[in-house]
Amino acid sequence: MNQITITSAAFANASSIPPQYTCDGADVSPPLSIAGVPREARSLALIVDDPDAPGGTWVHWLLWNVDPKPSAIGEASVPSGATQGRNDFGRNTYGGPCPPSGTHRYFFKVYALDRMLDLKAGSGKADLERAMQGHVLSEGAILGLYKRR
Repeated sequence: MNQITITSAAFANASSIPPQYTCDGADVSPPLSIAGVPREARSLALIVDDPDAPGGTWVHWLLWNVDPKPSAIGEASVPSGATQGRNDFGRNTYGGPCPPSGTHRYFFKVYALDRMLDLKAGSGKADLERAMQGHVLSEGAILGLYKRR
């Protein structure tokens, strides 16, 4: 399986996420660029989560049925035709990093899929992972870090 490369103009892999993309700023999603998507991909899915949350992994953003061409998600935007799921803040939107203490890791994981997903808006991470099962052609991730001041 070829690896997808996901990058952001806002932060480098394994570096700090700027406050504007967190609860301490505008709380908008950062720009993301995606390269190496297989030609046969029919859609992309994105899961953003924090495995360092006190109660277990915290979901910040779920997005699926993203058109694989062009391979970018703009700042503070949801691509046309894409569907958002329910995050652990209870919203069908992006919810930025807001760790209660210490530095947390935020994984922006992208998946190239061989089909569009028949999954209703507001579905959760477990629903998305079940729907993707057996349909992932390739995947990749970028890691962002954040500590509140």
